[in-house]
Amino acid sequence: MPATPPSVQFDPAHRLWLLRTPGSAYAVRLDGEDVPRHVYWGPPLTLAQAGSVPDRLRPADSSFESPAGEGGELVTDGFGPQSLLPVFPDGTSKAEWRFAGHVISDDGLVLHLRDRRHPLEVELHYRLHEGSDVIERRLTLRHTGQEGEDPLVLARADSAAWTAPLRAGYRLSHITGAWAGEFQLERVALPIGETVLTSRRGLSSHQAHPWLMIDDGTATEEHGDVWSTALAWSGSWRVTVDHSPTGRLTWTGGFGHEGLSWRLPAGQSRQTPPFLGLYQAGGFGSTSRAWHDHIARHVLPDPDTVRPVVYNSWEATGWAVTETNQKDLAARAAAVGAELFVMDDGWFGARDSDDAGLGDWHVNPIAFPSGLTPLIDEVHRLGMRFGLWVEPEMVNPDSDLYRAHPDWVLHMPHRARTTLRNQLVLNFARPDVVSWAHEWLDALLRDHAIDYLKWDMNRAFTEAGWPDAGPDATRLWFDHVHGVHSVIDRLREDHPHLRVQTCAGGGGRADLGMLARTDEAWVSDNTDAVDRIAIQDGYSQLYPARTMAAWVTDSPNYLTRRALPLRFRFHVAMAGVLGIGGNLLEWSAAELVEATELVTLYKEIRGTVQHGVQYRLGTHAGRTAVQYVSRDGAQTVVLGWQQPRRAAGPVLPVRLLGLDPAAVYRDDDSGGLHHGAVLLQHGLSLDLTTDHASTLIRLSRIP
Repeated sequence: MPATPPSVQFDPAHRLWLLRTPGSAYAVRLDGEDVPRHVYWGPPLTLAQAGSVPDRLRPADSSFESPAGEGGELVTDGFGPQSLLPVFPDGTSKAEWRFAGHVISDDGLVLHLRDRRHPLEVELHYRLHEGSDVIERRLTLRHTGQEGEDPLVLARADSAAWTAPLRAGYRLSHITGAWAGEFQLERVALPIGETVLTSRRGLSSHQAHPWLMIDDGTATEEHGDVWSTALAWSGSWRVTVDHSPTGRLTWTGGFGHEGLSWRLPAGQSRQTPPFLGLYQAGGFGSTSRAWHDHIARHVLPDPDTVRPVVYNSWEATGWAVTETNQKDLAARAAAVGAELFVMDDGWFGARDSDDAGLGDWHVNPIAFPSGLTPLIDEVHRLGMRFGLWVEPEMVNPDSDLYRAHPDWVLHMPHRARTTLRNQLVLNFARPDVVSWAHEWLDALLRDHAIDYLKWDMNRAFTEAGWPDAGPDATRLWFDHVHGVHSVIDRLREDHPHLRVQTCAGGGGRADLGMLARTDEAWVSDNTDAVDRIAIQDGYSQLYPARTMAAWVTDSPNYLTRRALPLRFRFHVAMAGVLGIGGNLLEWSAAELVEATELVTLYKEIRGTVQHGVQYRLGTHAGRTAVQYVSRDGAQTVVLGWQQPRRAAGPVLPVRLLGLDPAAVYRDDDSGGLHHGAVLLQHGLSLDLTTDHASTLIRLSRIP
């Protein structure tokens, strides 16, 4: 039976709207002061049922509690964190709303509010998507005054506020990390008070990530109610979770961090980035799978394309790239089965280290005396596509670009310009910088047969000033992101064949804002396969495997100095979009043969890994396993990895998920037969008896 299509219904008697998705319902109503308030978010309800949901009990009658009601969809007053903080010319910093109507469409709802005295209009947007339980929310803010009137100042403008149902306790799941240690999953009981998740770095960041999950402390991977939200934004952000002593749990979030404001001139409007919410009843695994499906259907620009096996030359040559060594590497890469050859940093300007040349995007004539065309032609002759590393947002002080345009970087008058990695940040809020970036990138793509760009960003913002913008200087925190997005959007529109990877020193900017215009994310500069197991697990909580670039590199690893078997390194990388980043010129003949066999095997399973349904099977006694089931159920892939464990510990079979209990499955390698019911209830034994052993099992459902 087909799923019920999303819909919006209105109950005028209760001034209540019900948004229905295939597996959930969300209700909001207007209170007596025309303030939109949350009513319900959970399993499906009818309109009549939603209308019968009682109002929340107010806290004890106290002059020390907020006079405002609970559960505001856009919090503008009270003692908790505010979603919208306008500052009007007369000093007023509180909005009072008059409801101005609503619009119901095929894909959602818009609520129109006007301030009762000041020239501010706000639209609350709720968007639904076919086949998805995700509810996408954002604001449009409009200064309705006449030209010449004073601008409004917005000290805070979040995209949405969310409210969890009343529960006896709450648990927060979120991501922490650092460079080379991104996407570390944290699950912690929420304390009473405010918990702030934020990035003040100008990008979504390695240290935190703009999504969270809420449950009552009892949810597991496959059971329990989970409410989750994710902000589609690629710059600084803040989400504030408020767990009050009265038992209320709300959170509000949007772009920017504390201390930033922006002016809204008369006659202008501004949109906030989408803040997406999802309710699922099947635990964290069901929540992740719902996000994966939504991102594939409604976020990625080209979700159905099979991602190629990549070879990247960075770890092989560093900045010492030449036409000769790149051709030599390309020949080895093609021989092991790579389909896309990417030349990384070092091909341009006076770029033989990270000290100089960044910003001078012309081909280095010493390394490439005849330009890039001979290398590109050779890569194509070998049957591979060609990709190139770029870092358009950055500049070295030792560069022709900086000497010509020192005012183009983020800076403050009379303050030092801090370099990180010997580079400064170009201000993509400036139209001239955006035009320059698009011009040279467009010319690069027009003049060369380039199929793929790795768009990198290798430092955070400091001295984030824009002297020429005067009182609008803080807009750079927002407009820089819009500038970056606009350049990528234009390049993809003008070069439809182009594919783009988002990178920021690893996973510093892997978010829904970038994935809406790129094909995959480089999730960490740490390619150590042991460390990547946890990194990839955290990434998979929200993002699908088809967006997760993962490389096999040399052993010992350049960063951790850990030595690992080649097979183990491949099996970890095969859990996403497989790539190779080692120095193939130094691999032994045996290693090259094994690599070729494993690349061939990956190509046989990647349709299931990249486009199938993922199940995390957990970690026990140092053994971690993950499973993928093809959309038609015909193929199942299980990857398992063994980390050091106690010799006397139990070794349990892995219970699989998502199979047909009535079906029989054949092991494609051993020929053994397995009943689906047994795999689901008893499990599958994995032959992982030594440290850093790994396995890949392919099961085919017998028709």
